[in-house]
Amino acid sequence: MTPGAPAAPAAPFGPRDFQLVLLRRMADHQPALVDEARRSLGATAGDMREANRRWQAMVRSPRARGSLARYRSVLGEPASRSRRTVGDLECDVLRWRLPLWPDLLFEVLAAAGGGAVWNEWLVRAPGAPVPALRTRDDLRPWSCTVDEVARAFPPARPLQGDAPTRSRLAITLPDGTACVADFTWGLLQRLVDRVDRPHTSIGTS
Repeated sequence: MTPGAPAAPAAPFGPRDFQLVLLRRMADHQPALVDEARRSLGATAGDMREANRRWQAMVRSPRARGSLARYRSVLGEPASRSRRTVGDLECDVLRWRLPLWPDLLFEVLAAAGGGAVWNEWLVRAPGAPVPALRTRDDLRPWSCTVDEVARAFPPARPLQGDAPTRSRLAITLPDGTACVADFTWGLLQRLVDRVDRPHTSIGTS
């Protein structure tokens, strides 16, 4: 670049960048899986950090558009749209395909008519194979979603996550072991025993 010349404008923020944003948060629990996925997108660790920086700037900007409009701008028109009743409320369900997870869809749940976003996470795509979840060994990182674990191990109890994109479920395995399943963007990251001593975990790197 010529000294003093203005910097080239950043490329539009698109689906590839958004997938890097999802991976950035998952890297806290699954760095090896994230590195493999990142390389499949042809991205460096620096690219992932920059995508996350740009996303956070969009979210926090005083001129930021609403969450639903932001998703449409970044991901385009959804692959599907439907209406769902949650309690006494009507909501819109919008879903987008992401190449990194061909058997999943990124789902946004918003107040009907383009209102506030209530939830945003990965869910199983219609017609995609659903994993059989019966034992601890079946609960592998990135293998299942929040809803699938909750259905497989009732009565699952939601717990507070430690970040807006994270959620947790308290479950009991068939052998009686009490565990906590950690999710990021709705996708299982790890399973930890619920004990009074320091947690032991599986599926961590």
